[in-house]
Amino acid sequence: MSNLDLSQLEALAAVVAEGSFDGAARRLHVTPSAISQRVKALETTAGSVLLRRSKPVVATDAGIPYLRLAQQIGSLVAELPVAESGGGRAVTIPIAVNGDSLNTWVLPALAGLADRMDFDVRREDQDHSAEMLRQGLVMAAVTTSDTPVQGCSVTRLGVMRYLPVCSPGFHRTWFSDGVSGDVLADAPMVVFDRSDDLQDRYLQQWGSVKPSGRRHFIPSASDFAEAVRLGLGWAVLPRLQCDRVELGVDLIDIAPGTGIDVTLFWQQWTLRTTALTELTAAIAAAAARALD
Repeated sequence: MSNLDLSQLEALAAVVAEGSFDGAARRLHVTPSAISQRVKALETTAGSVLLRRSKPVVATDAGIPYLRLAQQIGSLVAELPVAESGGGRAVTIPIAVNGDSLNTWVLPALAGLADRMDFDVRREDQDHSAEMLRQGLVMAAVTTSDTPVQGCSVTRLGVMRYLPVCSPGFHRTWFSDGVSGDVLADAPMVVFDRSDDLQDRYLQQWGSVKPSGRRHFIPSASDFAEAVRLGLGWAVLPRLQCDRVELGVDLIDIAPGTGIDVTLFWQQWTLRTTALTELTAAIAAAAARALD
């Protein structure tokens, strides 16, 4: 990776961040042709195709190390004016966060830092966010994996507790005679998307039953909870979300004393910058207050 051009690395990172050459051009205030030329020049230097020209554009396996390098250099360069004069533009930190954490405890942590850094938050399921680190798309992530991605360190954040809930009307319709694995399996279920297996994992606690009822896919953390409140189906919701409503009135705890626990970890690049260190401290403090 000798003799690399910083403008070419910047173009590569911008294309992946924006998902297109046109988006990268707007971001860097140059023409799409200039972006294309910079990326092609970098690929010539590397001797490999670094980007897959798909929609959105993504880094190839050969491009991932260059993408990570581009982001690392960008982070260091962005902090130079701060070190020299106490001013300069805000550092942009791309992070991956699962929807439930973003909707409950992460945003307050980010708010305290928003005056001096910008956040490029990628919503990703906690079971898959580590992959974004591997691909070099983010600098840090909330994840369920305690195995560090290469070049990253891991900090345990705590346990997010999920409770099985439904609306009072739904409870009267489906659970008036009591709750069992078979009844839960037959009842309509609300799930986030097709990678969301929390409801299925909870159902497994009731024995070897397979869900046979209908499913509603609601890919929005706030709308997901609202769908449950309105009676579309039952689901497991973060205890932190349940604390915002009155259990027994707005939502019914289907089986008190049961639930599912998800242990969360913070993975971040081992490259230390002032911004990343501050962000990690804020995330850890917020998790200590909110998680079990």
